[in-house]
Amino acid sequence: MPARPLGVAERPAVERLLDLDPIAAAPVAERVRMTGLGWWRTEGRVLGYGPRRRLEALCWLGTNVIPVAAGPAAVAAFAEAAGENPRGCTSLVGPSDAVLGLWDRLAPAWGPAREIRTVQPLLATHAPPGVTPDPGVRLVRGSELDLLYPAAVAMYTEEVGVSPVQDDGGRGYRERVTELVRARRAYAKIVGGRVIFKAELAVVTRHTAQVQGVWVAPDWRGRGLGTTAMAAVVADALGRVAPSVSLYVNDFNLAARRVYGRCGFRRVGTFATVLR
Repeated sequence: MPARPLGVAERPAVERLLDLDPIAAAPVAERVRMTGLGWWRTEGRVLGYGPRRRLEALCWLGTNVIPVAAGPAAVAAFAEAAGENPRGCTSLVGPSDAVLGLWDRLAPAWGPAREIRTVQPLLATHAPPGVTPDPGVRLVRGSELDLLYPAAVAMYTEEVGVSPVQDDGGRGYRERVTELVRARRAYAKIVGGRVIFKAELAVVTRHTAQVQGVWVAPDWRGRGLGTTAMAAVVADALGRVAPSVSLYVNDFNLAARRVYGRCGFRRVGTFATVLR
C-alpha cells in the first residue's frame, strides 16, 4: 500500500492519531494546527498510510522528515515517497525505529549522512521542578534580539555542526529567532549585556511545550546555571503554555541529562536524528 497525501477532510483522523502519542507527535501536531492539511498552505506535506477509514501512520515530508506511529510497512511506504525529493530534506527526526528504518531505505540513493544520532532519550515532565528556578531567566524582549541572536548562532553551530548563516547570510535563521521572541517562546539570562543562557519552546501543542536550543555560555558551564535556568523555563512553560514540557537529548550528553533529571524530566520514548 503506498503512502498518500492527506486532505482537509481527513483532519479528524489525523488528530486522533496524533493524540495517541502526543509527546512524540508534537512537532507534526503543531504543523497541522498552524497550517492545516492543505498542501498549498505550507512548505511540506502530511502523508498518510492506511485505509481512509483507518489511518495507521503519518509522516511530515518537508525540510524535515518526521514519522508518526510508523511501523515497518508504513516506513517502507514513506521512504518510497520521500525518495522522490532528496534535495528538499535536511534531516530526519522522530521515533528511533521509524527514523532509522527510513534511513536504511533512503541512504543508498541519498548518499551518506553527515551525522546519525541513533539514541536520543525523549523526556517529559508534568510537575513543577523540585529545583528553585533562577529568577534571572525570563522571556526575551523584542529589543534584545541583537543580544540573543549571536548566542542562538553559537548554540546551533555547536549542536548541529554547521553554521546557520552559511547559506543565506543568516536571514532565515534570524527570522526564526525573531518569531520565537515575538511568540514569547524565547528565554534567556542576560548578564552584563550578554546572553549566558538561552532556551526556546520550539514546538507548542495543547499537550506539551517542547524545549530546544538549550545553551549555556562556555565560560559559565559547570557552575549549576543550567539546572536552575532550566527549572525557570519549566516553571514558566507549565504555568503559562502547556500541561507538560518535553525535549529530546543525545544519550552521550550526560551533563545535560543530569540537568534534566534534576528538573523532573523522565524518559517517555527514544528519538533518532539523521543530519544530511
